[in-house]
Amino acid sequence: MSPPGVPLPGAIELPDGTWVRGRSVRRPPTAGPEPTLGLYLGVDYHPPWQHQHIRWPDFWLPTEPEHALELLRAAHRHARDGGRLEIGCRGGKGRTGTAIAALAVLAGVPPDHAVTWVRRHYTPRAVETPWQRRWVRRLPAAR
Repeated sequence: MSPPGVPLPGAIELPDGTWVRGRSVRRPPTAGPEPTLGLYLGVDYHPPWQHQHIRWPDFWLPTEPEHALELLRAAHRHARDGGRLEIGCRGGKGRTGTAIAALAVLAGVPPDHAVTWVRRHYTPRAVETPWQRRWVRRLPAAR
């Protein structure tokens, strides 16, 4: 097992220097170190590493937005402290991209620019629906 602080293969770096890997849980993880924390969105996925779930229907928003933000904040702190963070949903684009956009806001990207940022750095198809984009724009800016 690799020491914490070594980024996961395929991870992207947020503006504050933290790393996060987004992926579709339908595909096996890339070879390399395992995450030290996984945050899975609306999928019944139970990997062998520490993980948490957010109730988040496909193409929609978290069913409990405040709880989702609390878990995203905790996941961001985990990654900022050197943990290897993975975020995933079934397709790895909409919900995962929305969650990574939220992490980008926590890392200092203005909410109005977070969707553009995640599409440039993660995948052009991230954040699939208008209500996902609106949710990201309404997130409180990082302090």
